[in-house]
Amino acid sequence: MHVAVELSLYPLTDGYIPPIKDFIERLNAREDLQVVTNSMSTQVSGELPDVMRALHQEMESTFGAGHRAVFVMKVLGGGG
Repeated sequence: MHVAVELSLYPLTDGYIPPIKDFIERLNAREDLQVVTNSMSTQVSGELPDVMRALHQEMESTFGAGHRAVFVMKVLGGGG
């Protein structure tokens, strides 16, 4: 099943730009996803297991790097 996720990352730190850029770069490195970024959010689309696996890994990496942050996501799926 194909899904699209719109997400925003809000690092709770003064130096908030580097964690955001790092997160987006890691998503862009994944060949199985389509990633579109604008000034308000990032849209990630692909097959449901691939998208969720990538988001899990990259969110874990962000939190594991010591970044206290908020992720806001909307998931569109279904249809066909």
